[in-house]
Amino acid sequence: MRWGITVPFAGVPLAGHHTWYAELAEAGYTDVWSAEVAGADAFTPLALAAAWQPDLRLGTAVTPVFTRGPGLLAMSAAALADAAPHRFTLGIGASSPVLVNDWNAQSFVDPYGRVRDTLRFLRRALSGDLVDEVYPTFSVRRFRLERPPAVPPRLFLAALRPGMLRLAAAEADGVILNWLSPSDVTRSLAEIRADADFEVVARIFVCPTADAGYARAVGRRLIAAYMTVPAYAEFHRWLGRGEVLGPMWRHWAAGERRAAAESVPDGVIDALVVHGDPATCAAKVRDYVAAGVGVPVIALLPTPDLDSGEADRLSSILRGLGPEV
Repeated sequence: MRWGITVPFAGVPLAGHHTWYAELAEAGYTDVWSAEVAGADAFTPLALAAAWQPDLRLGTAVTPVFTRGPGLLAMSAAALADAAPHRFTLGIGASSPVLVNDWNAQSFVDPYGRVRDTLRFLRRALSGDLVDEVYPTFSVRRFRLERPPAVPPRLFLAALRPGMLRLAAAEADGVILNWLSPSDVTRSLAEIRADADFEVVARIFVCPTADAGYARAVGRRLIAAYMTVPAYAEFHRWLGRGEVLGPMWRHWAAGERRAAAESVPDGVIDALVVHGDPATCAAKVRDYVAAGVGVPVIALLPTPDLDSGEADRLSSILRGLGPEV
């Protein structure tokens, strides 16, 4: 069974992750996956893991398609695939207007088309082909990788609603799900008709604390921040949460940020954020596997124990959240 976690860990310098990657491997984790928002870039933490732990599988969940040019994205992926043959998966996604427009000075236009075209470009470029193509959302003139990887990475798409889910099933090697419950996995996968080699990854937000009030406070703030992004709002309307999240959206639109967060029901938080002691959390993560997820990827949320910075506490939590080995 595959069992992943998001890296890097908060409060641990990248140079200090050597010990933690070894700890993950010893605890039975098979995968480390990086995100890319406003912390570390997607590739550096994985490059370190490639050098330090040759048995860990590596993935990006996700690399935005708007924030790098197509050629640079291909070069970054090719370098990591060269460093970790057969072990690296490139997950790409549209990201959000805030990250693309506000933080990276790029235009967030036709996200579905940009993801589709980037996937098609990467498939050819990472195979070593000369790409000279006018795509609907960008053009590439006579680009060829100087160092194409001997083993091209598998290409996964981050997908929420039916259109992107079907694109992933039709043209990618796997899909990356996010911000959903185990029962939502069943709804999402009903849109996918893929062969046996198609992989399903899910990022699962985990707050490993027995203090339900604390976990719900963390989850309430996160849900208010994420579910007011248009793509996530439409996703949860599609999943059937339009009525229960309606008050949050109305408060947010009125500029009432605190009221928006306070209006998120406990039931929604408990469905979307795994919390409890580490063993309880691990059992809940296995519910996603039972629903059809092949690679659960834990995304740790802050707790008093994690925020303490004590190595023994982090070690205990990581082992408690690990797979049954």
